[in-house]
Amino acid sequence: MENVEKLKFAFYWAASCGGCEIAVLDINEKILDVVAKADIVFWPVAIDIKYKDVEAMPDKHVDVCFFNGAIRTEEQEHMAKLLRAKSKVLVAFGSCACQGGIPGLANVADRKEIFETAYLQSTSTNNPDSVTPKTSFVVMEGELKLPELFDTVKTLDQTVDIDYYLPGCPPHSNLVAEAVEAIAKNELPPKGAVLASEKSVCDECPRKKEDKKISKINRVYEIVPDPEKCLLEQGIICMGPATRGGCEAQCVNANMPCTGCGGPCPNEVEQGAAMMSALLSILGVDGEKERAHDAKKLIAQVKDPLGTFYKYSLPASLIRRRIMKS
Repeated sequence: MENVEKLKFAFYWAASCGGCEIAVLDINEKILDVVAKADIVFWPVAIDIKYKDVEAMPDKHVDVCFFNGAIRTEEQEHMAKLLRAKSKVLVAFGSCACQGGIPGLANVADRKEIFETAYLQSTSTNNPDSVTPKTSFVVMEGELKLPELFDTVKTLDQTVDIDYYLPGCPPHSNLVAEAVEAIAKNELPPKGAVLASEKSVCDECPRKKEDKKISKINRVYEIVPDPEKCLLEQGIICMGPATRGGCEAQCVNANMPCTGCGGPCPNEVEQGAAMMSALLSILGVDGEKERAHDAKKLIAQVKDPLGTFYKYSLPASLIRRRIMKS
């Protein structure tokens, strides 16, 4: 029997919640197929390996690195550049790496404002000496170091060159399994491809759509939605029209609206703007003047526009961040 050399995989966790690490295990028994085809040479959350071990690897030693999380610290930026050099293929794994994710909502502030809120101004904080984190601090045992926190949260491709994107919060287990299979068979699409469906979540959603107009926006706790009808047509903001599918519309099938973790649909750059356009298209008014007037009233009902339309995509959007005035 021919002895085929195994692939070398690496996994890294930057600014994210850790759900993407679990998503790798969510492929269940297919993990055995992964182990049969690949050796995991770097996975800090699961195996004891140091950064110096990665630094000692020859360039392009790793066949594929799955990098999850946004970039918001000096350490994460260093690891992104290091793993880019050591990997033949670098995959932005999950919403935070692809679009900035929920950590990217920190772009409404800068480091100074974040530190003041977290360490000085919050009601539960007792900090009489106004101590905030420092990158270096000397104690009796020696010098302690922390990585610098950046003012701006960045996506992975705003930091290093990316080969593929695997979106989702976390990526659907079927997408993960399909990506691993494509890698093992050397059947990956052209560089820069998104390893997910070309359809929107709306296309995958089984609910009935009747082109019903709305005049009121409902929050999810305010009504009991009809499980058969389109949530958007019931006045619940569902990001399905502006979000790439591949998730099998799991949230919508659980009677909860899509929140947009799959990122923008193919050929859409600005997910938030695309969703606002979709929302305004179902206003129950006639005429341009009436539409403009009602549009303002309808949008005013959205309690958190930024967190609703840019929950996962602010760093990747045209807005990218709030301009901080000194």
